[in-house]
Amino acid sequence: MQLDSLQSQHQFHVRQRIRLMVNQYEVHSVAPDGTEGGLLAFAQQKRLAFKEQVTIYTDDSKQHPLLGFKARQRLDLAATYDVTDHTGNPIGLFRKDFAQSLLRSTWHVEQAGLPAVTGQERSMPVALLRRFVDSLSWLPYHFDFVAGGQPIFSVIKKWGLRDRYVVQIQHPQIDRRLVIAMAIALDALQSR
Repeated sequence: MQLDSLQSQHQFHVRQRIRLMVNQYEVHSVAPDGTEGGLLAFAQQKRLAFKEQVTIYTDDSKQHPLLGFKARQRLDLAATYDVTDHTGNPIGLFRKDFAQSLLRSTWHVEQAGLPAVTGQERSMPVALLRRFVDSLSWLPYHFDFVAGGQPIFSVIKKWGLRDRYVVQIQHPQIDRRLVIAMAIALDALQSR
């Protein structure tokens, strides 16, 4: 997919494939009727890596990288992740706010030319239930990312046997590749 076409997307679906040794994610466009459309990107993450690195490809053949994100530190609870394009040029970064995430998961996203973006779990009661009642850790969580009180994008987890998300983008200048990286990271890194 061309970058201009990707940047024109205002919504996409992310779903996890069930695999034993790796986490795999498909990112799909949304068809006019709201159903899942064509494949936009495919990601693969090795489990139990000492330094997180995820490469996101144009499709599941894994022949053409689209972007990637990589932790600056090893096994850090508040690690910063650099997001780069297929040639290694920076797109932006995201990081978990460890202190705020003790009660309600909080992430910060940065992209040159935009104000700092903060994303938090939408529901404090759900956040607390997920943390303190182990049998409810499966509850869906939703994140709203805002800057200066203005919505930038949202990631909404859907009910189901496998992890599925609807990503809605409100800000026209946010790089969709950065949004894709953050949406995948919410599933891949959230429990760390």
